[in-house]
Amino acid sequence: MKRIASYIIYTILIACIACACSDDLNLKQSYEFKVSHLPVPKKLKVGETAEIRCQIERSGYYKNTSYKLRYFQTDGKGTLTLDDGTVFLPNDYYDLNSESFRLYFTAGSDEQNNIGIYFFDNQGNSFTLSFSFNYDSKEDQES
Repeated sequence: MKRIASYIIYTILIACIACACSDDLNLKQSYEFKVSHLPVPKKLKVGETAEIRCQIERSGYYKNTSYKLRYFQTDGKGTLTLDDGTVFLPNDYYDLNSESFRLYFTAGSDEQNNIGIYFFDNQGNSFTLSFSFNYDSKEDQES
């Protein structure tokens, strides 16, 4: 009787192990993300810089995910730089080495500046931020 019970238990264990081994193991590697940022000024004078503090927020985590950005300036003139000093050229891709970073936009003209920043991961997901800075025509008032 013990021998039959042992045989049945052994058979059930073998069946469970065989069913658990599957070639259909599906690991999710692609997770959507968004980029949040703190409020930025709406008006800038020529030469004035706006700090854009950004944070990549993932919907899931995959260790080998990497992020890039590129930007376009549709109106006005100005420069966009990363907190490590990298000066961005429009339409070029740049690697992001951190999920928390700061961008700095410096107005270069006395007209409205519109920029679009496009973020990409190596899994095919993307996210876009748009900023519009009007010219601050107020004269500095001295007290």
